[in-house]
Amino acid sequence: MARPRIVAAIARPFDERFQLTDRLHKYLFDKPVPMHARRFWFCFGGLTFFTALMQGATGIFLSMYYVPSPERAYNSVYYISHYVAFGWLIRSIHQWGAQLMVIFIIVHMLRVFWTAAYKHPREFNWVAGVLLFAVTMAFSLTGYLLPWDNKAYWASTVSTSLMAEVPYLGKGIQMIAIGGETIGGPTLTRFFSMHVFVLPVSLMALLAVHFWMIRRQGIAGPL
Repeated sequence: MARPRIVAAIARPFDERFQLTDRLHKYLFDKPVPMHARRFWFCFGGLTFFTALMQGATGIFLSMYYVPSPERAYNSVYYISHYVAFGWLIRSIHQWGAQLMVIFIIVHMLRVFWTAAYKHPREFNWVAGVLLFAVTMAFSLTGYLLPWDNKAYWASTVSTSLMAEVPYLGKGIQMIAIGGETIGGPTLTRFFSMHVFVLPVSLMALLAVHFWMIRRQGIAGPL
């Protein structure tokens, strides 16, 4: 299928100098997918990635209106839901997308484990996947507090109190995470910073490594 004239006119100078089309076809499009990987259970990795992209897009929109302070956090979320055009829809997509992302990555990891795709030579890719799972759960933990309502406050209190159960280091980890003895303003700003800065960078880095190893090693064979 020929590209539209405007797109072709814009892309031609870049293709002539950098051969972008050839590189994209070589590294992204020209590698066939094995027949066994075209089954339903093999799609959850792609669904997780698509959900992550959706979370990033909706999260950027929400961050334009959200104020990470104890005095204004709840009101900013209320303003997004009731006064911003389609704000309720964007927030709902972000909220439900977070839950779907957790479900998709769990099913994806169970499929990888069941088909023994974590074995040689894909051990490091499995480690990268486990780290991606940890980052996904950290997204859920930090994002749950941001609405700053009673449910978010007490649920985060319970979840962060579990950190104190880690032997020897637990209390220190909890204090670093929440910024004090109890959840308050420092916790909100720390969770917001983690949610919109640290975790997205970590996610993109791990995804790059994950996809690179998949391209190098290929998709694991059937069980």
